[in-house]
Amino acid sequence: MRPRGVHVAAAVALCALSGPVLAACGSAGTGGLESAGPTRPAVGPVRLWPDLPPATNPPIDYGESDIQRVPDIRVTGDDVRSADAVEVVRAEVRARPDARTGPDGLYEETARAVAACVSEPAACPVMRPYYRDLTGDGRDELIVGIRMPEQQVAVRVYRAERGGLTRIMSTVDQVISVELAGRDLIMRVGSAGIPGYEYRTAWSWDERQGSMLPTRDEIVRVGPSGGRTPAGRLPGPGPSGTTGSSSTAGPSGSSSTTGPSGTTGSSGTTGAGPSPVPPPLPPPPPEEAP
Repeated sequence: MRPRGVHVAAAVALCALSGPVLAACGSAGTGGLESAGPTRPAVGPVRLWPDLPPATNPPIDYGESDIQRVPDIRVTGDDVRSADAVEVVRAEVRARPDARTGPDGLYEETARAVAACVSEPAACPVMRPYYRDLTGDGRDELIVGIRMPEQQVAVRVYRAERGGLTRIMSTVDQVISVELAGRDLIMRVGSAGIPGYEYRTAWSWDERQGSMLPTRDEIVRVGPSGGRTPAGRLPGPGPSGTTGSSSTAGPSGSSSTTGPSGTTGSSGTTGAGPSPVPPPLPPPPPEEAP
């Protein structure tokens, strides 16, 4: 006599294989299997124009991977909290006072205001810093924001190494908000060139380049029917436990807005045309207590 368990296993296998043909194999009431109906066939990606030749020129370099050592700044124990954020930006302005474009670029009036931060602190455009481990090495990086005209914000990120600071990210744009999700720094930009939409770019650490790169870029619908999550602010403690805001600058920044001297920024894409649709960005994190 065949064991009863064999009959049960055979029946289960038959129902699983028969799918919609044996829709009455079991029911939820008896604990048996139930058909979910026919399944649509899987469709794989199709490559269009497979005979297109490979690229002969590298993509346009917008400077996202440019890293620079900050001059005249020393940190204690490779701890970014030992450096004053305002002095870090002032050191960069002193080293390149006439930079109006590129990762060091600032509007002339912004550069003057940075230079006067000590004598006129109320007018200082450098916002309170944030600290977060963005590289995954167990040590925090310094995230700095610089307010500029026309709602533009320069966002710069610094890494402590060899007793000093290395700038690993610099971008500028018309920023609505800057958010942190895990080790990603997410920037929302006010205009995507399409009414009712905005840019959202995630910057992530790239070990090979040794810098933060715009790894994900998408256009997001906003407005009453957009279903957007309200923008958060960067969580985390500022100096002496205060809460700050972050952003980094560099008129070669992101999402094709106009920076100082009419320069055009980038959002991690080249001028060759749209890139493949990226995966959706993670939702903004809940705001943390200071």
